Amino acid sequence: MRRPSPPPFLLPFLLLLAATSPSSTHAFNITKILATHPDFSTFNHYLTVTHLASEINRRQTITVLAIDNAAMSPLLAKHLSLPTLKNVLSLHVLVDYYGAKKLHQITHGTALASSLFQATGAAPGTSGFVNITDHRAGLVSFAATSDDSSAPPPPSSSFVKSLKEQPYNLSIIQISKPLSSPEAEAPAAAPAPVNLTDLMTRKGCALFAGLLSADSDTLKTFTESADGGLTVFCPSDPAVKAFLPVYKNLTADGKASLLLYHGYPVYSSLQGLKSNNGVVTTLATDGGASKNYNFTVQDDGEKVTLETGVSTATITSTLIDQDPVAVYEVDKVLQPLELFKPEETEAPEPAPAKSKKKKGKQTAETPVDSPDAAPADLAADDNAASGTRFVFAGGVAAVLLAVVVIA
Repeated sequence: MRRPSPPPFLLPFLLLLAATSPSSTHAFNITKILATHPDFSTFNHYLTVTHLASEINRRQTITVLAIDNAAMSPLLAKHLSLPTLKNVLSLHVLVDYYGAKKLHQITHGTALASSLFQATGAAPGTSGFVNITDHRAGLVSFAATSDDSSAPPPPSSSFVKSLKEQPYNLSIIQISKPLSSPEAEAPAAAPAPVNLTDLMTRKGCALFAGLLSADSDTLKTFTESADGGLTVFCPSDPAVKAFLPVYKNLTADGKASLLLYHGYPVYSSLQGLKSNNGVVTTLATDGGASKNYNFTVQDDGEKVTLETGVSTATITSTLIDQDPVAVYEVDKVLQPLELFKPEETEAPEPAPAKSKKKKGKQTAETPVDSPDAAPADLAADDNAASGTRFVFAGGVAAVLLAVVVIA
């Protein structure tokens, strides 16, 4: 029997419920998945340091041809530069879904799949594709193509087993040995040095770049640190603009320390920040017990937050992620405990009118000399509002269920 349609008056509630319900997502974390397979730790490590892990996680559909630690040894023995190794590993990331079942059902027994090496434009000519062949007796082989038709065909690798499948978004399968091609192993140029202030000015952090440029010693520290590895968290222009009145009241040393506090003297990809939560040092850290200038990195689902003890900032975008430099935009100025107390960062509300109540009688008014709401209170309000929305959506769902049952 055909179900009756919901009454017309329920349409607004249905739309509201759809808007408040969490949407399904294909998001995955290749680093965390491979971390459950210790035999692939070397392959996993180089996916991170070459930034391929972040590229994989951004893709809607992907197949990773994983290589275990033993099979990685001959590849690493070639001592390829990091940019060249990235090209070789890019051959192992196909921009289509190939689960174990699909591999054995290839039309006409062969398929040509595009790899990240080809899809990102790094491969010259027609190189960068991977030829997949389904042989008899269940054997499946993989071989990289070459742009030179006169060259001997590159050696092939065989399907071993499936490690993880999320049809039809993610497939991680083990192959017997690395893929390679002359084009992938050709020496790749190292990335050009990054002009930090120019980059930040062009991508939404012009005010912070201006503060750095005004302090030549501090800018020199950032620039020199970039050679050995540097991660910069630059506050957005609105965040810096709102903070300028406080910044102007700092001493010269305080201003320098605050700027240096936004530099982490280690290169870290966004994936690395998500995977390695905890306390990090900064360019302002001098090793003294009273001047730690540390903050804590926390992975909150898909977001990464930086907690200083005074404020909590969230990474909102990536300006550049190119070893040895990564620059991320954050939505707040990072305020170290060494320079601020939590209550000092909140502008006090205007003093209320004098109360006409008798002296000594307690009131529920907020004291004049305290902030209206500390950062933690503001966060609690946000969490409370989120909880209210969840309860409301649950209530709407219950009402709809009752109506359907009655109908």
